[in-house]
Amino acid sequence: MRKILLLLLFSFIISPSFSQKKSDVFKALDTELENARVALKAPGFAIAIVQKDQIVYAKGFGYKDLENQIPVTENTLFAIGSTSKAFTSAVLGVLRNEEKIGFDERPGKYIPELRFAEPWMNEQIIVKDLMAHRTGLPRHDFAWFMFPSDSKEELIKRIAHHEPFTGLRQRWYYNNWMFFLQGEIGARLTGKSWEENVQEFFFDKLGMTRSNFTISDLEKDADKSFGYSVDLEGETTRMDYYDIAAMGPAGAINSSVTEMSNWLITWINGGKFKGEEIIPIGYVKEAMSSHMVVSDGSPTKEHPDAHFSNYGYGWFLSSYRGHYRAEHGGNIDGFSASASFFPTDSLGIMVLTNQNGSSLPGVVRNMVADRMLNLEPSDWLGEAVKRLEEAKEAQAKAKSQTDSTKITNTRPSHNLIEYIGSYNHHGYGTMEVELKNDTLFVQTGLLGGFLEHKHYDVFDMILIYQGKPNRENPFKFQFVSNLTGDISGLQAAFEPALDPIEFKRTPKEVAISVEELKKYEGAYLLMGVQEVKIYVKEDKLFVFVPGQTEYEQIPVGNHEFSFKALDGFKLKFEEKDGEIIAVSFIQPNGTFRGERKKEE
Repeated sequence: MRKILLLLLFSFIISPSFSQKKSDVFKALDTELENARVALKAPGFAIAIVQKDQIVYAKGFGYKDLENQIPVTENTLFAIGSTSKAFTSAVLGVLRNEEKIGFDERPGKYIPELRFAEPWMNEQIIVKDLMAHRTGLPRHDFAWFMFPSDSKEELIKRIAHHEPFTGLRQRWYYNNWMFFLQGEIGARLTGKSWEENVQEFFFDKLGMTRSNFTISDLEKDADKSFGYSVDLEGETTRMDYYDIAAMGPAGAINSSVTEMSNWLITWINGGKFKGEEIIPIGYVKEAMSSHMVVSDGSPTKEHPDAHFSNYGYGWFLSSYRGHYRAEHGGNIDGFSASASFFPTDSLGIMVLTNQNGSSLPGVVRNMVADRMLNLEPSDWLGEAVKRLEEAKEAQAKAKSQTDSTKITNTRPSHNLIEYIGSYNHHGYGTMEVELKNDTLFVQTGLLGGFLEHKHYDVFDMILIYQGKPNRENPFKFQFVSNLTGDISGLQAAFEPALDPIEFKRTPKEVAISVEELKKYEGAYLLMGVQEVKIYVKEDKLFVFVPGQTEYEQIPVGNHEFSFKALDGFKLKFEEKDGEIIAVSFIQPNGTFRGERKKEE
């Protein structure tokens, strides 16, 4: 009895000192983290640290609403971007445990209408390849970012037109589209949406009651953060939230560091949360095992003990100073994130910031990891500040230099009005090009911009992003002509891993009344031999050549029409004294004139 009493007394004696030591550690950490926020010019951020099955530290720094100086808390909601991906793949992990899916099956088994661009892709790609970014497809991100859609069916159709850049499993390459497909596979198997699956499988079981999937739900929450961009000069601008639409499985979740901590606790504890299995242990081990090499991951002179770079299922894997780490970042307009855990050390670190494209989550993660793993601290903050200064200098140098690739004293091959029209690519969407005040403007499904002539038929497309022209990163557009000399399309440098993406032009249709169209009706004798008929049907003008189909025409003005279904073919009518007297068929193999037959 006395021995037990002495042990109890001893525990009471040592507990306060231990608690005090821990408090001192985190008090010093408060100062370091605030210094990092200020040095990296982040409006605000939140962090939570998890050990085993508990949150040992959670705090907000800076402001969630910079204009009104409203502080970030540990419960503030942020957009977590691609940190959502581990949830998406884990849904499939749960379904595999229920024997509803096989990772070695082709995705077309679960989405029958899915087609890839190449036959070998349809035959050989399996579900695992979607999860590990190894399909041979590059990102094709602008196909959803600039052309968003709420239609999952539309997005599935686009994938058939996304060209690969390498073979299957030959190179790792990040692809958001493949996580969209994983979300849709889960939906097909359960009969519920991706959002419902994540809610039921994870959020409800982990007490993530405020985490959500939409901008509307984010905006309703009283403790939410606005997103900001900070340029290299330190100027901060509030950004609009970005609605990811049907691409949600790739990065739509909004959450707090407190609620995301329960997600990390689950992974640290082999898929269990408060004793209940949330994620099957077999999937947990597989997901945080290497399935594809991301890069050589060679150690550097500065960090010889940080090396290898691989990918599991929704997790990047590396050795951080001798400690195995699973991590995934997230970036979406106005927000950056990092979720990481060290499975053998039972440590998790969650960082969310309201700074666009920020290095802060990675810096803070490493600073905290050094402290919690009892490692000699590296100067992660100093290195990040140095990189910012170098980027600032490079930007200033670039602005001071003229574009050496520009060929001077050239001009476009056509009058600007001849470039207007709709430009379509089935894997991306449609861009509208219009002429306003001697400037060509471009509108995609979501974003717009304007064209600045560079040389010949090459233009810089200056994107209007978050209300400002983004001159630092213009897209190169090159307009192309068909054999008749008309502008037939444009090539856009939207995917760095591939040649420019080709968009086909449809001339802008000019509004014309049925009465006006009827002026062109009649029989025309081509070359004095071949009779063709031109007539109005269903308020459209059609041409019928014997032995061929009828061709619908698109009015483009000045008595000219383009064939709707034939590129490079058009009609040009001749008028004399208010009457149409002839038509010319202008096509790649020549121009053929036909006089209008007089009515008998």
